[in-house]
Amino acid sequence: MALMPKRVKYRKQMRGKMKGNASRGNFVAFGEYGLQALESHWITGRQIEAGRIAATHYLRREGKVHIRIFPNHSYTKKPLETRMGKGKAEVEGWVARVKPGAILYEIGGVDMEVARIALCRIAHKMPVKCRFVTRRHTL
Repeated sequence: MALMPKRVKYRKQMRGKMKGNASRGNFVAFGEYGLQALESHWITGRQIEAGRIAATHYLRREGKVHIRIFPNHSYTKKPLETRMGKGKAEVEGWVARVKPGAILYEIGGVDMEVARIALCRIAHKMPVKCRFVTRRHTL
């Protein structure tokens, strides 16, 4: 089942702009290793779920996978062969708006090589270029 919000104040939203870098959610906070986006894009709930399945299948219930993005922005689409006008279309699905620098997934409880392969499998499912990052330990 695809991710989507339980309830929203307004069903239909404007597209908005995707400028700048991520100012929040741009460092590894929950796990040891993370997958960082290098481009801005919309990531659908189905793509997020596909990445989660790919990682958990490879890890075989070892470690913990944290998903740091959530599809809380709706997008609409008019049906095929429909004339223009007649108002805004119905909601087609839900997306997470991702900016460069945002951490998409985190993995903890496994060693570096296993985490690197699992996050590489997730990166193949994503519509953006990604890179592998590690946690910055501060003392």
